[in-house]
Amino acid sequence: MKDNKYIAFCGLDCEKCEARIATITNDDSLRIKVANLWSKLNNVEITPDMINCVGCKIDGVKTMYCDSLCPIRQCALKNNYNTCGDCKDLNSCSKAAMVISNNQEAYNNLNNKL
Repeated sequence: MKDNKYIAFCGLDCEKCEARIATITNDDSLRIKVANLWSKLNNVEITPDMINCVGCKIDGVKTMYCDSLCPIRQCALKNNYNTCGDCKDLNSCSKAAMVISNNQEAYNNLNNKL
């Protein structure tokens, strides 16, 4: 079974996240790639120095969004959930839908109740 500390509250696998990979390997070229991609996807300027995260549920550095802006993480922390899979409203939640509507792996991770 997957180590659930690497499954984010939303169901994404932090071990596959390029921001985490760039952080733990100190790969500045990967930070640049992620910053460029995330800037385009989110229509905001994200700089390589913002790409530092060890994982959503792991103690340590996180991107600003993951740390304090992500509504999914904030809700799960407030409700003391291990993941959104602990919530009875998962399938109707507009916050969780931001991820699970286009990521089957994340949805499956949440339904396995890690």
